[in-house]
Amino acid sequence: MERWIAVVPAAGSSTRMGTDKLLIPLRGVPVLAVTLRRLREAGLGRMIVGVRPGAQDAIREAVLGPNQLEDIVLVEGGGTRAETVAACLAEAPSGTTHVLVHDAARPHCSVELIARVMAAAERWGAASAGLPAVDTLHEVDSEGRITATPERSLLWQAQTPQGFALEVLARAHAHPGPRTDDAGLVAAMGVEVHMVPGEPANVKLTHPEDLPCGPPPGVAVGLGQDVHRLVPGRPLILGGVHVPSDLGLDGHSDADVLAHAVADAVLGAAGLGDIGRHFPPSDPRWKGADSMDLLARSSALARAAGWRVAQADCLLLAERPRLAPHAAAMAANLARAMNVGVGAVNVKFGTNEGLGYVGRAEGMAAWATVVLARL
Repeated sequence: MERWIAVVPAAGSSTRMGTDKLLIPLRGVPVLAVTLRRLREAGLGRMIVGVRPGAQDAIREAVLGPNQLEDIVLVEGGGTRAETVAACLAEAPSGTTHVLVHDAARPHCSVELIARVMAAAERWGAASAGLPAVDTLHEVDSEGRITATPERSLLWQAQTPQGFALEVLARAHAHPGPRTDDAGLVAAMGVEVHMVPGEPANVKLTHPEDLPCGPPPGVAVGLGQDVHRLVPGRPLILGGVHVPSDLGLDGHSDADVLAHAVADAVLGAAGLGDIGRHFPPSDPRWKGADSMDLLARSSALARAAGWRVAQADCLLLAERPRLAPHAAAMAANLARAMNVGVGAVNVKFGTNEGLGYVGRAEGMAAWATVVLARL
């Protein structure tokens, strides 16, 4: 496995899906992360992903970091698949002998299929997963008229993964022709490419109906909650407002319990986990962090996943001090961080009538419900 690298072209526009399909969550994990995890399960420790120009930071924050994939190399892809694969090949580390190319949007490929393609590539020099055609296929002209009907038994539907000796694939990409996949480029040079029986479930996510549960809903709802202890010697920051008080909230960041609940709801609605996954208290980067910045980052992650904040309703429980005079400023700060109009954010307060840790003024708690809409 040490002589292999995986190349994952992921620079497409997702036009037919209507949103960035690589960030759509499958059971809470982005499609791209599911694909990369599967390759890692198959023993591929070295992976190079070609992404759209300017998308590297968003992919690191939304996909790699939350899924322990930080060691994966990201490169800027090109305008075509061939250009993206070529850019990835240019970053192949010394000692690489073989390359596995796999579509970023094929998250359902099995480890067993990956292993079969790799074994065939090592034996023959070039191999591709695929399925025999089951329907009659016609060639048609620009007017939609049938011009030929190829023999179906000779036709296969190409899938990925596709595996190659590095020098073979590099030669093919030195002078790419009008082919839509790497197997076609290699075969066009006269090199034999051996087909490996693929899997019907190994579909490429292209249209909304390709998703396991149908098209992604146009609206998503998330619930966020947070609690912090009140202590002396700390400023009290709520919704980005410095509230006069002899006690402040204790925490790794500025401990803005209201902002944390809202950020948690944003991430939850987008299927991106929770605030602790993205900004863990164990990470020194977030020591003393401005929670308005954390909320803005959370909203940016949701936007990268194809969502925008539509509405937020927030409840803060505190026995004292009186917070109602600060409601408008808090709503304005939260709205600014989420890039929405202030009318889309509602902030309300309550007490615990002297009951529990809130009632004893030992801490504060916040809840938020956030509605996201598809971009």
